[in-house]
Amino acid sequence: MPTDALVIGGTRFIGRHLVEELLDHNYAVITFTRGETTSPFADDDRISAVHGDRTEREDLESARDAVDPDVVIDTCAYFPADVEAATEVFADVDAYVYVSSGSAYDVSGPAEASDVPMREGETPLMDCTPEQATNEDMETYGPRKAEGDRVVFQAAEEGVNALSVRPMLVYGPHDYTERFAYWTDRVAEYDEVVVPFDGGSLLHRVYVEDVASGLRVAAEEGDPGEAYNVADRNTFSLKQSLELAAAGLDTEVDIVEADRTELAAGDIEPADFPLYVPTPEIVATETLADLGWESTPPAEAVANAAISHREHGLDGTENGPEREAEEKVIAAVRERES
Repeated sequence: MPTDALVIGGTRFIGRHLVEELLDHNYAVITFTRGETTSPFADDDRISAVHGDRTEREDLESARDAVDPDVVIDTCAYFPADVEAATEVFADVDAYVYVSSGSAYDVSGPAEASDVPMREGETPLMDCTPEQATNEDMETYGPRKAEGDRVVFQAAEEGVNALSVRPMLVYGPHDYTERFAYWTDRVAEYDEVVVPFDGGSLLHRVYVEDVASGLRVAAEEGDPGEAYNVADRNTFSLKQSLELAAAGLDTEVDIVEADRTELAAGDIEPADFPLYVPTPEIVATETLADLGWESTPPAEAVANAAISHREHGLDGTENGPEREAEEKVIAAVRERES
């Protein structure tokens, strides 16, 4: 008989791909959402749905009683209290998988505590104060995810089959953040595209379909109390991303490398560009790979993302510098080269 999987979330980005991944592997899938977002699976009779507020314990209990799931994958637990309630309500399932984040790692300490790559069980997690645990600002996102990990570890010590998966920055079709769409739009629309410095920014990313398969593999093969990083097995720089996007869109692009002075010509700071980081943010991925998980080749993943963004009219323009400012930078670079 198919395994019953309850996906908390399941209609937007990661959850949407997760549902498709589970269906492809013969799970009986039930989504648990508020029902406020139009479901892409509304006409798919293979999928059941229960509605409720995942921040309300009573709603989680009602979903558990209605579904009696074998596996629970929690894609939208943003506060430690949410994770605590879920590990208690679903204490008897075969696997409860908490979607954490690579942002849970604390890389602000001494060199020995912030080595590249970040590893499960070795790189420290962020601290989380009681005030941060209930604060929804983006500045507290990493601490909240880290505290959720600690809740999972404690639940596992108490006998719950709970584990954690930590995605790095996720990209791919249906990405409502449009961070990568900023770059695919630039590549598609212009012959020249500015990158800060040499474009070598290394922010480890992960293709959304690989997050979905990683969550499934972790649920099937992972150990309670463990955390599993999920990110592209072969990482690539920001500049390489643009080159892969151009190839996927069957176009060409001149990547213009600009230093801090040239960026200033457009009143741009390096951090104004999406997906730019001043120092590498890389995680080790062998722990999940040892369970049998594989990632999509970068050329295929980036092409799929770029084509999807263009087909759905996603341009991400609000995520980075305006084109007028970028053109001032290009002029400054060309003047320096002349």
